[in-house]
Amino acid sequence: MQGTKAIAVHEITRKFGTATAVDRISFEVDRGEFFGFLGPNGAGKTTLIRMLTTLLVPTGGKAVVAGFDVAEDPSEVRKHIGVVPQAMTSDLDLTGRENMDIYGRFYGIRARQRKERVERLLEMVGLAQRADDLVATYSGGMRRRLEIARVLVHRPELLFLDEPTIGLDPQSRRVVWDLLRKLTEGGSITIFLTTHYMEEAETLCGRVAIIDAGRIIAMGSPAELKAGIPGNDIITLRVGGLTGEIVQSIKKLPFVHNVGMEDESIRVSADNGAENLPGLIDAVRASGGTILSASVHEQSLEDVFIHYTGKSIREEEARKINFLVGAGIPRGFGR
Repeated sequence: MQGTKAIAVHEITRKFGTATAVDRISFEVDRGEFFGFLGPNGAGKTTLIRMLTTLLVPTGGKAVVAGFDVAEDPSEVRKHIGVVPQAMTSDLDLTGRENMDIYGRFYGIRARQRKERVERLLEMVGLAQRADDLVATYSGGMRRRLEIARVLVHRPELLFLDEPTIGLDPQSRRVVWDLLRKLTEGGSITIFLTTHYMEEAETLCGRVAIIDAGRIIAMGSPAELKAGIPGNDIITLRVGGLTGEIVQSIKKLPFVHNVGMEDESIRVSADNGAENLPGLIDAVRASGGTILSASVHEQSLEDVFIHYTGKSIREEEARKINFLVGAGIPRGFGR
């Protein structure tokens, strides 16, 4: 890989007509790093990954991947990367081994070497016993593992994963996480992940960029991002008879940093939430409110997102993608 960075992006922009999907984003990814883009559906994550993998030409700015400019040397970029898109792309009418073999042929890998790599990768992802079964018989988690193994046949230096566990059940998701962790051991491959699952980003990524409305709003390690917002706990209260006076009384407490409203609840950023919860409850009752429920949790990446945007990332269902309206292209565009 040429250069000192696996990915170097400077003010990259992508517009669809008058709509701006990615707005002057800049960041760098070190070689061997597991880097994540976290944000809600529609934030621009897929559009960004399509530009970095040469499927979309940037409207403005510059991106260098594996030492090559994505606009000027797209064929060189493609030689050095592997891409796992949101939509499943393995052929259902072929076996797992046949899917792997065809992919290796696309990259001109010789038969003996191709066979060795395919067998090793199938074993690594736990599909050796199902290698000769049609992919149509695989579960969603098995198909995703196959597709990750498939893009490793040509030994890419960078692996791009666009919402790799979307639509999977929790058990299958964790199996994929374990696989991805194994891939990064030794730092021999760089992984760029997009996700709207907070736990996924926090579990896997060394650094995370949080994106909303096409712009990066925060970036750093999960620990750094959480340390950058006041308070170490979030207390959520459902209060009967909620009034402005109750909110003001909470804001005056010395251990409280921020108070926000979320649906019919009060969301409080506080120090030592479990220890200070009784004092918070007393303040609400003294102001005429009734506690309907209370919960305390440590700061998470979703809390970081709420801190910067005032809204939460909702666990949305995957949208159906067809060949006319693909990931990253607004549904009204071109119609």
